[in-house]
Amino acid sequence: MVKLLLTGLWVCAVTLGAVYFSVQMAAPPPPVDESQLLKDKSELVKGEAINVPVLANGAVQGYFITRVSFLMDKEKVKGLHLPLTELMTDELFTLLVGDRMVDLSDVKSFDLEAFKTRVKENLNKKFGDDYVIEPLVEQIDYLSKDDIRANSERPQGKQVMPTKIVEGVKVDAAAKSGH
Repeated sequence: MVKLLLTGLWVCAVTLGAVYFSVQMAAPPPPVDESQLLKDKSELVKGEAINVPVLANGAVQGYFITRVSFLMDKEKVKGLHLPLTELMTDELFTLLVGDRMVDLSDVKSFDLEAFKTRVKENLNKKFGDDYVIEPLVEQIDYLSKDDIRANSERPQGKQVMPTKIVEGVKVDAAAKSGH
């Protein structure tokens, strides 16, 4: 009986030792590549160039020239049948004209991250779920009405360039890098 008990204890000790050493010697799991995971999960929806008028004193003072694309959840966007361009245009009008997120007298104070966060939150709220993973702001420029008039009178190479508010990302490069 003692022999049987000692044999059982020996088998338990050997088994526990083998399990302990196999866990210690096992290779750690490969690191998760977050950018690749995001790339696999997302789909790029390219935005169109949109001109948003800046109104003051009952008249157009100039135009925001914008282009915003989106990384959207690939699985969720399959069943989505909403007019994305129109919803984005509405959101840009709301933020740039209605909420006046850009102060034209101090364009350096523009908070791009806050803008992107508001676009993402508001669109996801309109869609009813987390469809937008990340907005990709390619361009936000401003061209005053006076500059537009001056450009119509100038030769092609000497036109007034718009005021850069955001030097955005190139969508093709962002899509390749997964961000």
